Amino acid sequence: PSLVHGALMSFGFIPLFFSGFLFTAGPKWLGVAPPGARQLLAPLLLQALGWLAWLAGAHLETRLALTGLALTGLALTGLALACAGLVWMSAWFGLLIWRSQARDRLHALVVGAGCLVGCVSLLGILLALVLQAPQVAGALVLTGLWGFVVVVYVAVAHRMIPFFTSSALPMVKVWRPFWALWLMLGVTAFEVVAVWVDQSGLPQGTAGPAWMWLRGWLEIAAAAMLLWLAWVWGLLQSLKNRLLAMLHIGFVWLALALLLSGASQWLGAHTGVPALGLAPLHALSMGCLASLMLAMVTRVSCGHGGRALVADGLVWSLFGLLQLATLLRIAADCYPPASVLLLPAALLWAGVMAVWGLRLLHWYGCLRPDGRPG
Repeated sequence: PSLVHGALMSFGFIPLFFSGFLFTAGPKWLGVAPPGARQLLAPLLLQALGWLAWLAGAHLETRLALTGLALTGLALTGLALACAGLVWMSAWFGLLIWRSQARDRLHALVVGAGCLVGCVSLLGILLALVLQAPQVAGALVLTGLWGFVVVVYVAVAHRMIPFFTSSALPMVKVWRPFWALWLMLGVTAFEVVAVWVDQSGLPQGTAGPAWMWLRGWLEIAAAAMLLWLAWVWGLLQSLKNRLLAMLHIGFVWLALALLLSGASQWLGAHTGVPALGLAPLHALSMGCLASLMLAMVTRVSCGHGGRALVADGLVWSLFGLLQLATLLRIAADCYPPASVLLLPAALLWAGVMAVWGLRLLHWYGCLRPDGRPG
């Protein structure tokens, strides 16, 4: 169940979200013509259908296994379709980079490298499951999360958060030194290495506490740097603008996730097991990634839908409930008796996403309020 959940939440919907800006903002960064919507339809449908088959197949095959019947392979077929879709989508973006003559292609190149890591990770998960190596598949899920998903997030955050802030708050200047991007990419690379160090079993024995203390120090130092960066980017000033505040709060969760991970390593050094369980992982995924996705998709939907770039009462309330769901999920790991909070956290998450998604579908199905085409 953990592998099914982790793979779906890391690779299932986030690459579809990525496609929305990689083929709208991406071509503008690169100064090239974007592919047509019809050209992207096939790879996106492959991913959507593949992940639905993965989820359905996992549940169906578990039931069949309990009754002694042979597994259907539906989940693996779905995973293969999703792999094909992601590789196809990534190849399209790679082609845009190849065609570009723009002088500044760094952010696009970082995104392209992340997509390559994502494709390799997803293909590796498929191969590991065919070879019946679920632990390796689990490590590859985390590799894809840090080396693909988080890499794309930090590249886009480095380029867009200062730009959005200076646009909404003229007193804040655009400031995005490249060393800040390299710092964030270094953190993601370290986390990928940590995944495989833990998978290899190298930290066991006398080396275990030393590795956990080192990892804890590095993660807490990185968290401090990211908190400072969030402050410099205008975190305090952004609170005057709800939609902008959502972006900044989402970025702060990245620092908090590293802070929790470092504390988890320190607190568990004497036992060799991180003390806070999956709390850092959910601070990253529910706190950082989901918050930034909700903020970015809302902003783009407002802009392209002819609506004011504001977070109204409903969106702001949904964002607050998302933060509450994240805190409940973290509490369930930090304090074992609080495991009863898992179900409320899941229901709250599902409710927030359902209401938000239905609202956006309503927007997308209506004419623009400003009367312009679209």
